[in-house]
Amino acid sequence: MKNTTKLFLLLTAIISFAFANPNPTEAKQINVVIDAGHGGHDSGATSNDASEKIIVAQITNKIKSLNKNKNVVLHFTRNSDAFLSLKERTDIINNINPDLVLSLHVNSNKNKDKSGVELFVFKDSQSYKKSNEIAVNLNEKLVKNHNFKVSEIKNAPFFILKKSNAPAIILELGYLSNDEDKKYLTDENQQIKIAESILEFVSDLK
Repeated sequence: MKNTTKLFLLLTAIISFAFANPNPTEAKQINVVIDAGHGGHDSGATSNDASEKIIVAQITNKIKSLNKNKNVVLHFTRNSDAFLSLKERTDIINNINPDLVLSLHVNSNKNKDKSGVELFVFKDSQSYKKSNEIAVNLNEKLVKNHNFKVSEIKNAPFFILKKSNAPAIILELGYLSNDEDKKYLTDENQQIKIAESILEFVSDLK
């Protein structure tokens, strides 16, 4: 009787293994649109030989080249120095329907002492709750990984934030009008660190 019971348990185990799912649950694929602001005739903020459109394109290209995570699929509103209207950008975004839109910009101000990173969401957007949650977490990541000043999350009715169906954040990476900000914004190693922080963050999106 004992031998019969042992044989039954052995057969049950073999059958269980035979029908077990051979593939473990794969990590969720994350789709992120990186929107490099400005382009073409629209240079954005400028300071002598530095311009917003070039800086955000450089950081965007670093994000693209550094991404080795097969579960993070990156999409780009522009891949060259081309001008795209805000509507064209949001049309691209809404056709993709990503998990996150991250629009990269660089700031400028007449007050040269004004500095630091700023994140914007739009309170009246359909994805505000998720956008704000993501922005708070990204803010914390930037504070942790960098020594530049990062402000609290701000609300603004920017076109990309209003018209994107997906959670959307505008990330102002610093002020070209401020000497310290300009120094890190135009430094290749600092650009790499920014790109790495963004990739590290989006890799952890749920």
